[in-house]
Amino acid sequence: MDVAGRFEDFYAANFHQLAVQLTPYVGDLAEAQDVVQEAFCRAWPRWDKLSGYDDPAGWVRRVAWNIATSRWRRMRTALSFARRQRLETVGEPSSDRVALDRALAGLPPRHRRAVILHYLVGLTVAEIAADCDVSVGTVKSWLHRGRAALHARLSAGDEAGVSYE
Repeated sequence: MDVAGRFEDFYAANFHQLAVQLTPYVGDLAEAQDVVQEAFCRAWPRWDKLSGYDDPAGWVRRVAWNIATSRWRRMRTALSFARRQRLETVGEPSSDRVALDRALAGLPPRHRRAVILHYLVGLTVAEIAADCDVSVGTVKSWLHRGRAALHARLSAGDEAGVSYE
């Protein structure tokens, strides 16, 4: 029998048993199967050497346990990082913010983008032009028109008796 055939037989004879052994450690059968599959993938290029071992399944088992432990450590580190990155809960937006969001939503998309990038993000006109792949004059026009439309929308809210406080 050729080397690939012997490996296929070895895989078929041991995969399920190793996955069942790893399931309690990782807590999920699908995760255990992934770990064992990865261990077999690492065994394949070494099969000429591993096939001579007294217990090649023991080697695959050890590698699978190491992979599972490494995954657990990476997940623990990622969760720890995520917990440290959590922002404090903020309250409800002010009425000014709601009015601004509504006014921005009513602008044409290019004008809205220019206004947001310039006034909220802090990009220069030249940076916006480069980002949007347009000329500086075009960005200036968008900003002028966007500001005028925002002024009209926000002023209409003031005249209608809307309080932004």
